[in-house]
Amino acid sequence: MTPPGSILIVGASAAGLSTAEALRRHGHEGRLTLLDAEPHLPYDRPPLSKQVLAGTWEPAKAQLRSTAQLEALGARFVRGERAVALDAGTRSVTTASGRVLRADAVVIATGLTARGLPGQNSQNGQHSANSLNGQDCQDGQDGQDGQDGLAGVHTLRGLDDALTLRTHLTGATRLVVAGEGVLGAEIAATARGLGLDVTLAGLGHTLLGDQLGDVIGALLGRLHTDRGVRLRLGAAVESLTGANGRVTGVRLATGELLPADAVVVAIGSRPATGWLEGSGLSLGDGVECDTRCRAAEGVYAVGDVAAFEHEGLGRRLRLENRTNATEQAQVVAANVLGADRPYTPVPYFWTDQYDVKLQAHGLPSPDAEVSITEGDPEQGRFAAVYREGGQITGVLGWNMPKQARVLRQRSLGAWQRPQPLSSA
Repeated sequence: MTPPGSILIVGASAAGLSTAEALRRHGHEGRLTLLDAEPHLPYDRPPLSKQVLAGTWEPAKAQLRSTAQLEALGARFVRGERAVALDAGTRSVTTASGRVLRADAVVIATGLTARGLPGQNSQNGQHSANSLNGQDCQDGQDGQDGQDGLAGVHTLRGLDDALTLRTHLTGATRLVVAGEGVLGAEIAATARGLGLDVTLAGLGHTLLGDQLGDVIGALLGRLHTDRGVRLRLGAAVESLTGANGRVTGVRLATGELLPADAVVVAIGSRPATGWLEGSGLSLGDGVECDTRCRAAEGVYAVGDVAAFEHEGLGRRLRLENRTNATEQAQVVAANVLGADRPYTPVPYFWTDQYDVKLQAHGLPSPDAEVSITEGDPEQGRFAAVYREGGQITGVLGWNMPKQARVLRQRSLGAWQRPQPLSSA
């Protein structure tokens, strides 16, 4: 295979930027373009729901690289231009302004778009939340703004979202977070640290139950309630209430009305693939790729948007975490330049809430049996393993990062991590 002379990366957040850097490190000297819908320099997302939202970090601290480092990359950054179409056959991307960018190889790194509560106007001032909304967008661009025009209703995906929400929270008293997953729990923890009255509502019966199961979810629930968060779990958000164009509350399917000066909708996200309809690529839960993260000849996907075949597990995965964005980028870059390497990671994610750092390796699931192997939950430090069918499928550390890593190496060693790259 002849290495491509020109490469276009659509999406310049962590996955896209890491791919560009890996391409340069491993010998690509040709034209390199990064197209992104956001005007900002590339920034990190995990701090948005924590340090940026809390105000302990200025936005510049979340930037992934300095201006000098980006200039040294020798790449052309096309910012503030949203990709709206791809022709996989000709490897050409059309932007919202009508601009057409062509390259010998294209890497899709468009990430996720937040799901929002759409709402519909009604005579009694309520806004229905029976369906989901979220305009498909590039990595880093918001999927929606304002839930049917009610001020004070937010999603958190990008930097501008975090800054807008922070400004609102400084003048608010009561916050309702809709969503019991990682993002919802982190926002609730940050808001409590800011002194707000916080209620967290969600369909699940425990926090992070879909990711970590009921045992860990119950411990997280206790962590939050001990810090003053009110939990309303196991009930759907039925509607939002408003007055004079501003949100005033959240009504649950149980009939309970939760008063609110601000509402954050954190009910999940979806891969930003709408712009790829008609591209010739296979789209499902993301851009469907082979074990090499290749979606078509000369077209690859990386990061949150990539649904790849995991050679070691014999199944398709799509991983939404920061670590995956960086690790997958190394393999994608090598394969774009002519290597033939499968991507076989041990999935990993972390979350910081209050004084607790959770780290999970592998594929923990709500169906697994969980057992504590070290430490004690009552002491606020422990490690646990997840078993399904007699096999260890995941490990978790609660303020025990070293022990979690040891457990991963001992228990999940058969899952090959990405190999070190040599020049392609």
